[in-house]
Amino acid sequence: MKARFLDRPHRRLNLLTGEWVLVSPHRTQRPWQGKMESLPPEDRPSYDPQCYLCPGNDRAGGAKNPAYDHTFVFTNDFAALTPFEPRLLDDEGGPPQSEGGLLQAEPSGGTCRVICFSPRHDLTLPEMELPDIRRVVDLWVGQYEELSSRYRWVQIFENKGALMGCSNPHPHGQIWAGSFLPNEPAKEDAEQARYFAEHGRPLLMDYLKEELKEGRRVVEENEDWVALTPWWAVWPFELLLLPRRALGSLPELEDSERNGLAEILKKILTRYDNLFEISFPYSMGWHGRPKRDFGHWQLHAHFYPPLLRSAAIRKFLVGYEMLAEAQRDITAEQAASRLRDCSIVHYKQAANERGASR
Repeated sequence: MKARFLDRPHRRLNLLTGEWVLVSPHRTQRPWQGKMESLPPEDRPSYDPQCYLCPGNDRAGGAKNPAYDHTFVFTNDFAALTPFEPRLLDDEGGPPQSEGGLLQAEPSGGTCRVICFSPRHDLTLPEMELPDIRRVVDLWVGQYEELSSRYRWVQIFENKGALMGCSNPHPHGQIWAGSFLPNEPAKEDAEQARYFAEHGRPLLMDYLKEELKEGRRVVEENEDWVALTPWWAVWPFELLLLPRRALGSLPELEDSERNGLAEILKKILTRYDNLFEISFPYSMGWHGRPKRDFGHWQLHAHFYPPLLRSAAIRKFLVGYEMLAEAQRDITAEQAASRLRDCSIVHYKQAANERGASR
């Protein structure tokens, strides 16, 4: 690829959604120049008696958490999805439909759960030990396996940090399982099905081969997994996490692949934290095979972090991006290079080791 092309405005196609993103690298040739602002370090206790998610504490909905030792999952006390109510499905209580079909609605049933990664109030995923991250992986697998038998789509995700709307600092994720296929997975479903019908191979497996061949956007890899900044990335330090073999869902992971997943998660999330030496905010989520898939799906995870130049400067999707199409300044290649340059030793651990050696 010609470097001159990468320095000029161009558009890149998102293979998973069929949408385009505008890249404007000339606006900020070196987006990390200047002062690297950092926020005050977070100083949280290992246990907070006022936290709704800590072991043994009362939750906002009135239930009491058990004295859990590792991971803990429960149904969200304020769930966005609830099980179907029969009264909403009959003729009299069904959703309204306008003449001509311009105003449409449909009942949507489901469940929402909260996953506490650890009893520790002060530990995020990159700061946890590998066996404890593996427990999180196993919980993701078990929850997906259970819920996918009943619901069309199971969305496992984590919103990390106040910048991403996380209302409780205790490290946790969520699962929303619904009777419908949501908008973003529906786009990915259509594009993967189209590619598979034409080529007889999973779209993301062919894409991964291209990325590994070029290498410029690969951030981290091991025997079973590859983390890269996708060609079509919208968020500054966006990552796409892929298994090396074709598989459609989390329950298909072998034991070694679960260990490899825990390992690569710790490394890429540590690189995130080390980039600006803060607990790096992001939204992440798994996209796996929906119910009634015909073999074209490839399991993958998206990581969407908002920070751009420092701990205090974030990217906003506003204006042109809301009204026209997504746009970014820093290229995917620059972002991947920045992340590769970060250490896989967490900055807090490195500081403790330096202090101990004095």
